[in-house]
Order: sequence, then C-alpha cells, then structure tokens
Amino acid sequence: MTPSMLRQLWSLVETTQASTLVNLDDASLVQCLLKQFNKEAAINGNEAALLRDYICSRISLIRDMAEARLSGDASA
Repeated sequence: MTPSMLRQLWSLVETTQASTLVNLDDASLVQCLLKQFNKEAAINGNEAALLRDYICSRISLIRDMAEARLSGDASA
C-alpha cells in the first residue's frame, strides 16, 4: 500500500462522522470505508484487499479516534 493511500484513508477516517464509525459493526465499518475510499480513488482488487486487511488491523484505533471526537464534541 502506498503512502498516498494511507494518507487518504486516514483523512477519510477523520472526515467520516464519528457516530458512524462507532456504531457500525466491524464488517460494515470496513465496507463503509472501502466504499468511500473507492469513490475518491479507483483501486484495483489487490489494492482493495490490502486496504481491507489494513483497516481490519486498525479497527480499534479507528473506533478510539472516533470516540475521542465524540467526547470532544460533547464537552464543547
């Protein structure tokens, strides 16, 4: 996976509604991010598989970041 793809993915995570990231089950969260990523940049099957594996390995971090954003919104 390229550095550009990684930057794009994490940008997507940051711009996706935190409540969506927290409330979806793991499989739906992975599919949601892959679908959004593919809208922005067409990727081939190999890249999609790499991205899927990467997202799966980072689900806890993605949810932690989203929960932190939700907590920050509540205290504002």
